[in-house]
Amino acid sequence: MKKDIQIPEVSNVYVSVVNEYNDIYKTHDWNAYIINDKDVALEMVLIVTRGFSEIKSTSTMRHKLDMLPAKSYAKIEFMQEDVLALNNEFKVTFFEANKMFEKTYLFRKNTINKKALQTIPLMEVRGVLVK
Repeated sequence: MKKDIQIPEVSNVYVSVVNEYNDIYKTHDWNAYIINDKDVALEMVLIVTRGFSEIKSTSTMRHKLDMLPAKSYAKIEFMQEDVLALNNEFKVTFFEANKMFEKTYLFRKNTINKKALQTIPLMEVRGVLVK
């Protein structure tokens, strides 16, 4: 039965962590974003996040977007500095053309840092990207 279920491969959907200036608190914060670089909208986007290592783990966080338009992005969550030293996992599930897609994006521990910044598609900012 399980072999009959086919989940198509995800393409042109990314998770990025960007270091942004917070005007309210006058700090530089790390924020996670989901990016839809497709020509179609994503429906019912579910994102489950957690940070973990061999000895520590964070709470599991769940996020939902009813719709993520084509060629757009949305903020997932603020990331505290402490969790950057952990592996950070983002499990993303969504529907496109009535088909379910699923992918796990993993930022390995200590890979989210200012030395790893690169240009992020669609956002026109610099951050750390997982495809």
